[in-house]
Amino acid sequence: MRILVLGSGAREHAIILALLDEEAGHEIIAAPGNAGIAASATSSARGSVTTIALDPTDPVLVADYAFDNDIELVVIGPEAPLVAGVADALRPRGIAVFGPGRAAAALEGSKTFAKRIMEAAGVPTGRATLADTLAEVEATLDDFGAPYVVKADGLAAGKGVLVTDDRDAALAHATHYLQQGPVLVEEFLDGQEVSLFLLSDGTHVVPLSPAQDYKRLRDGDRGPNTGGMGAYSPLPWLAGRFGSEQAFVDEVIETIAMPTVKQLAEEQTPFIGLLYAGLILTSRGIRVIEFNARFGDPETQVVLPRLETPLSGLLFAAATGGLGQVPRPVFRPDAAVTVVLASEGYPEAPETGRVIEGVDAAASVPGVHLAHAATAIGAPARPGGMPPLVATGGRVLNVVAVGADFAEARRRAYEAIGHLRLEGGQYRTDIAARVAE
Repeated sequence: MRILVLGSGAREHAIILALLDEEAGHEIIAAPGNAGIAASATSSARGSVTTIALDPTDPVLVADYAFDNDIELVVIGPEAPLVAGVADALRPRGIAVFGPGRAAAALEGSKTFAKRIMEAAGVPTGRATLADTLAEVEATLDDFGAPYVVKADGLAAGKGVLVTDDRDAALAHATHYLQQGPVLVEEFLDGQEVSLFLLSDGTHVVPLSPAQDYKRLRDGDRGPNTGGMGAYSPLPWLAGRFGSEQAFVDEVIETIAMPTVKQLAEEQTPFIGLLYAGLILTSRGIRVIEFNARFGDPETQVVLPRLETPLSGLLFAAATGGLGQVPRPVFRPDAAVTVVLASEGYPEAPETGRVIEGVDAAASVPGVHLAHAATAIGAPARPGGMPPLVATGGRVLNVVAVGADFAEARRRAYEAIGHLRLEGGQYRTDIAARVAE
């Protein structure tokens, strides 16, 4: 197929690598892509990749390009194009698109909308109060007690959530985001977190394999919240509580995913795309922390390398209403680990423009590949010199390692990241440590 993938991060790179791993020989266009995605065009023996300077958040521009260039499937990677209504501009033109329309994407774009849908659908989640003023925030914090959970109502690139025992810090976080609109104060839920991706065609859902990510910047889950510093998949410890991974997934489908999809369909806002369920396993059962309307980052980087079923068929079936005839995807038993290399100053004020070295050595470690998140080709230091790879954002590269078990996958991942050199670069050293013991 001719497939247009919108986005420029490691999630989109992971999606493109999974599509290139198929034998079908797809023609993939990435808009706008990044340096790593562009390099995939020369490193793959299957299919082709082209990057184009197209604004992925402009619905008319994207729809015109897809129509004029005979695109058969559009895959929307990040949340911004979804909330901008890109899918709504594509579908009337007869173009298959994997990603919900603007109304259904509010499941991620508005925490308040998501809470209302969950309440209407009977989906288990924590108590929450929408606050418009600091006085309302204070009253709710005192009612719910510590630890305090304060969330920006709209999109905040993974940095709008604060969980803290410090009441003053919670109030400062709320004060900052109240300038942009209401904030959500939530009941703290304690337990292991799980990310589960579910493909939906508006009526049916098909699950992928669970993963766990690491949101805090530093080892031991310390430091500020980030967009994600690493992840691993599968989750072997699920079997101890649920009997098996499949039993856990079945419970999530029955009590969370299907009620949510049915509720959205009843409200004439069908959810077509990737329903990301951010879950927590409390002593009272599975609860939803949040929904996202697209593949999660960095969990995508560890889920898709284990996928045996061709990704393109799953995405196309979801986009065209065919998931009811699709069997559950098959996953390899391998363990996958990803470790994020971030810029100095991330997440508050990342330093950009610095040179990244050691990429070839890192990628040469057996079982390892790199998913680029924020990279570009810079200007050469001298005329005729090789142009360097430079960091353009906070999360720069994902080192993704696959192994027969987690010990092997971790060893490979950290051997590879040891080859990378980025001035001020930072990464966690404890990704998947607990499952590798």
